[in-house]
Amino acid sequence: MSKIRITKQFTFETGHALYGYDGKCKNVHGHSYKLSVTVIGSPITDKNNVKYGMVIDFSDLKKIVKEEIVDQFDHATVLNQNTPHIELAHELKNRDHHVILVDYQPTSENMVIDFADKIKNRLPNTIQLHSLKLQETETSFAEWYQSDN
Repeated sequence: MSKIRITKQFTFETGHALYGYDGKCKNVHGHSYKLSVTVIGSPITDKNNVKYGMVIDFSDLKKIVKEEIVDQFDHATVLNQNTPHIELAHELKNRDHHVILVDYQPTSENMVIDFADKIKNRLPNTIQLHSLKLQETETSFAEWYQSDN
């Protein structure tokens, strides 16, 4: 049976700051992220299955990514839990802002690794995560490929 890759794209707005960085990104700022999620599998061959011919229903993939990534990160501020901005993080949380403290520097590179782990854990056994592309700006993005890992 042929292996087919399908891709679904998502957008979300997220703020972050890179602590210890030597440029403007040390300040809290935001991006309009675009996430492309590509999975690989064989189309369902059971003609009695309502999803006959699909690798995965796009709506099923959407549900996974929405719950694990978009709903969590959209309009959130992501900071490293060891940041000197920790007081700011607590103040924002106290004012009912959505702040995510992570155990990594919230670069596109590290975020795409985190996203890959979250998505892989939710996919059916017959579907593998092939790749992710996290676009931070129109000209800058990070990519994760299962084949590289």
